[in-house]
Amino acid sequence: MFIPKAVFYEPKVREYELGKELLENYEKQGVKLIEIESHNNIEELRKNPNSEFANMKRNIIIGIRKTHKFVPNHKVSDFLVPYTSSGCTAMCMYCYLVCNYNKCSYLRLFVNREQMLDKIIKVSNESKKELTFEIGSNSDLILENTITHNLEWTIENFNKAEKGFLTFPTKFDMVDPLLNLNHNGKIIIRVSMNPQEIINKVEFGTSRLEGRIKAINKLKEAGYKVGILIAPIILVDNWKTLYEDLIKKLSEELSNEVKKEAIFELIFMTYSYVHKMINREAFPKAIDLFNPEIMTGRGKGKYMYKKEIREDGEKFLRETMQKYFPDNKILYIV
Repeated sequence: MFIPKAVFYEPKVREYELGKELLENYEKQGVKLIEIESHNNIEELRKNPNSEFANMKRNIIIGIRKTHKFVPNHKVSDFLVPYTSSGCTAMCMYCYLVCNYNKCSYLRLFVNREQMLDKIIKVSNESKKELTFEIGSNSDLILENTITHNLEWTIENFNKAEKGFLTFPTKFDMVDPLLNLNHNGKIIIRVSMNPQEIINKVEFGTSRLEGRIKAINKLKEAGYKVGILIAPIILVDNWKTLYEDLIKKLSEELSNEVKKEAIFELIFMTYSYVHKMINREAFPKAIDLFNPEIMTGRGKGKYMYKKEIREDGEKFLRETMQKYFPDNKILYIV
C-alpha cells in the first residue's frame, strides 16, 4: 500500500464509513492529517512551484465528490462517469489529468461511493438498452483499490444492477484481489501497454510491461471481459521498432483466451504547454516529449503530431497489427 507523506481531508469525510476507516488507519500509521475546507483548493499545495510536482504526488487528499454529471461517450462506453478517485500517485509525463488539474493532479479519494454507484445502477436499470459506464477516466482504479478496496466493493455491489457494464483502463498489475470476485461478466478491464523503454522513461511509478501482460491473462482466466490499449503511442526516434517489438511480444505472451476476445484501442500522444513547463522543472533529466519538427498546435496550448506524421504512423500500426493480430478488431486509432 502507498503510504502518503500527509493526508489532507475534508472534515465531513468522517461521516462516511470509508472516510472514517481511512483516517483511523492513517492515524495509526503516524501519517500527518491536515484538515481542509475543499479538496478542490488546497492553497499550500497550489502555490508550490512546478519543481515540487513529484513531492506533491506523495500526498493523498480525501473528500466528498460533489459533481456527478455523466458525460456521453462514443468510444468504449456510453458515459464517462465521475467515480471514487481522481488523479494518481504515478507520474506519467503526458498525463491528460495534468491539463485539468495542473501540478495538483495528486490522488484524491472520494468516500461517498454509495451515492455514486447508486446513480449508475439507477440510470442503468432505467435504460431500454444495455449501457456501459466508464468509471476510470479520472484515475487508475487498480491503483486506488490498493488503498480503498473500492474496486472490489464496486464489482460486487454492481450485481444489484439488472443490466449494464462497467469499464476502466489501468497501467497497474495488482489485480489479484479481483480474481475471485463475483463479477457476473459485467466488468470490462482494459490494460494499457507500452514498450518497456517508454514505460521506463515516461510512465514513472507504473507497473512493468511484463506485469501488465500477466495481469490481463489472469483477469481473462478469471472470466473478466478484457481489452488492450496501446497508448499513448509516442514517436521517439526508434518508435517503429519499439512498437512492432511490443505488438509481437503481445502476440507471443497474451493467452489464447485474451487473443480470442481482445479489442484494441490505439491512441497517439497529445501534449501541452502545461506538461512542458511541469516536466522541465520536475524532471529536468528526463526525455523531452515535445518535438516541434513533428508536432503542431492543437488548440490553445496543446500539441499533436502533424497530419502527415500521424497518417504514416497509423498506416504502419494497422499493417503491424494485421501481421500479428489479424483476427482482432481495432476499435479506433486516434
